[in-house]
Amino acid sequence: MAKSIMISAEGIKQLEEELDLLKGEKRKEIAEKIKVARSYGDLSENSEYDDAKNEQAILEARIATIEATLKVAVVIDENEAGSSIIHVGSKIRLENITMGREVVYRITGGSEANPKEGKISDESPVGAALLGRTVGDVVEVETPGGTMGFKVLEIL
Repeated sequence: MAKSIMISAEGIKQLEEELDLLKGEKRKEIAEKIKVARSYGDLSENSEYDDAKNEQAILEARIATIEATLKVAVVIDENEAGSSIIHVGSKIRLENITMGREVVYRITGGSEANPKEGKISDESPVGAALLGRTVGDVVEVETPGGTMGFKVLEIL
């Protein structure tokens, strides 16, 4: 059985919109490129045809990935665990003890993670270490950059 993927309702909506775009407009665009490239003649030396077929393969792979994700997606109920315990969907304010500064993160499912936007995966070292913690807890996390310490200041 496939592992479930935690994702927000917003994340589901974004994936569904992307899937609609890819299956509709983008498939038609690539089909037209292939049709035009075929009209150039000999396919064995037709780089436009090869490029269009490669683009089609990438598109179909992305469609398959989104469909597989949506099949096993579990929508995060952001109110499910209240605001006293960190869970997937929690927005938290932390003190990065190692670097001496405050940071704000939202714990997300892996498919929505984007550290530049402050969204960290529940499967990342920091995200996994924070799950189940409460305000005042201090955690040490082994990261690729070395051991880091965090103190939970607030669950927003």
